[in-house]
Amino acid sequence: MTSILRVDSIQTSSGGSATASGLGIGGTVGQIVSTTLSSTVSISSSSTSNFVDISGLSVNITPTSTSSKIFIFYVVNASATSGTRHIRLMRDSTAISIGDAAQGNQVRSTASARPNSTVYDFDTANMAGQFLDSPSTTSQITYKMQLTLGASYSGTAYINRTISTGDADYVPVMQSTISVMEVLA
Repeated sequence: MTSILRVDSIQTSSGGSATASGLGIGGTVGQIVSTTLSSTVSISSSSTSNFVDISGLSVNITPTSTSSKIFIFYVVNASATSGTRHIRLMRDSTAISIGDAAQGNQVRSTASARPNSTVYDFDTANMAGQFLDSPSTTSQITYKMQLTLGASYSGTAYINRTISTGDADYVPVMQSTISVMEVLA
């Protein structure tokens, strides 16, 4: 079953909150927090499926109620010298929005991208998505993105740039972001 997020209208009140109708999840928007990473980050991965934090791509939010839901939006732009770029979404130290591994070597990811065979120096993957979380807490939560190239590969992943650093109009630099929105019940 596919859900589509549609916002018909957003109205703000004098208290700073917003009421959204047509979300399909009901409620009032309590707060929105966002982090944008516009610098480049390098991550070395040496034949391991262990995920590491993408430095600078995290956001903190403190829900106002245990019944609040948190809607997370993310965009990660990544290239790599080899392997598959696997990313995953974390709530503090817990991986969320990941698939069930059907076999032992499969990587439980939020999203992944792999170029066809030989890595192209100007290839980047735009991995974007959203997830509705029910954290059931009023304590501060950190949502963050992590990355691995998987156990079959050793290489370097680059966030917000291609493998090539040449000064040319076909060598892009990008930005990545993670945003969270509290939806009050």
